[in-house]
Amino acid sequence: MSQQDRLGRELASRLAESVQTLPHDVSERLRVARQVALSKHSRAMPASSVVHNGNASLALQGDFWLWRFAASFTPLMMLIAGLIALNLLFNDDRASELADLDTAILTDDLPPAAYADPGFAQFLKASLLENKSKD
Repeated sequence: MSQQDRLGRELASRLAESVQTLPHDVSERLRVARQVALSKHSRAMPASSVVHNGNASLALQGDFWLWRFAASFTPLMMLIAGLIALNLLFNDDRASELADLDTAILTDDLPPAAYADPGFAQFLKASLLENKSKD
């Protein structure tokens, strides 16, 4: 007998002893409450077979447990598929943006080395300021 079983039996015996000292109306209310709790418990417990494996037990209701298992992972699989689709979509967009930028740089009149020159950034800022002041 396990320690939990012993503790449960000890508590039950002490409660049974103390019930003798309770007034009749209190013991009747306890009896009715116990019957209601037992009837609710028996309605809540589905008829199922139980497979015991060592200390673990698994309640099986036919093949329904397989459907519950699959249904619990379906949202997770859909989320992963959506994230993969978004990743592929944004990677394609980023690749096309980079390709357009490379095409613009290579077909421009300036040599590509001019874009790396620190003075070129200053030149662009100055030309943008001039264009804004003209407008």
